[in-house]
Amino acid sequence: MLATQVDVRRAADRDATRLRWLDSHHSFSFGGHYDPANTHHGLLLVNNDDIVSPGTGFDTHPHRDMEIVTWVLDGSLVHQDSTGHSGVIYPGLAQRMSAGKGILHSEKNDSWRLQGETHTDPVHFVQMWVVPDADGITPGYEQREIDGELLSGSLIPVASGMEGHDSAIRIANKDAALHAARLQPGERVTLPEAPYLHLFVPRGSVELEGAGKLETGDAVRFTATGGQGVTATEAAEILVWEMHAGLAG
Repeated sequence: MLATQVDVRRAADRDATRLRWLDSHHSFSFGGHYDPANTHHGLLLVNNDDIVSPGTGFDTHPHRDMEIVTWVLDGSLVHQDSTGHSGVIYPGLAQRMSAGKGILHSEKNDSWRLQGETHTDPVHFVQMWVVPDADGITPGYEQREIDGELLSGSLIPVASGMEGHDSAIRIANKDAALHAARLQPGERVTLPEAPYLHLFVPRGSVELEGAGKLETGDAVRFTATGGQGVTATEAAEILVWEMHAGLAG
């Protein structure tokens, strides 16, 4: 039986990768930053908080057997992959890529190649990886506009493999779902209950019932609990992974 735990992780404690064109903060071990005690929570392996300079980005690179969800906060990100999908991701447009048996893709802050004029704005986005139920599935891509739904101030299912989330982008894991909320000061949402939850505050500040204030970049890992209220103390966005299983072993 899992022991109940509410584990607050502060923004300043995250490892960071800083390059000329990239400022990336990692909630879990990633790249050259490895800590055997911090490899995942539940089914979530990656929660990277990235800022990419204009005209730069991640060149074509491979992925395999991973469900990758990208959430843009500011700016725009151009996605291109080896299955023929390409497009511009922007705030309020949720995107999922299933790497499956193997996929190549790139992510660049250069949307003027496809539309509009050259800009000088960085792109700020969060990229999250969860494991799929099975290896070797057919690679795939899906996106959905949910900007209008976020105006409700509710917790909105964004990407899910669970039953009952019919409007969400589908991911290939029946035990995982990502929810998002865009909150104005004083607005409150209630967290789902699950064996594992991961709450991330990519911008703004909120008050977590029983744990206090969370600022931009803070995260909370919940085990065998849920149902707490989250109230915005200033305009904020939150991302919540609800997970009903963990990694074996």
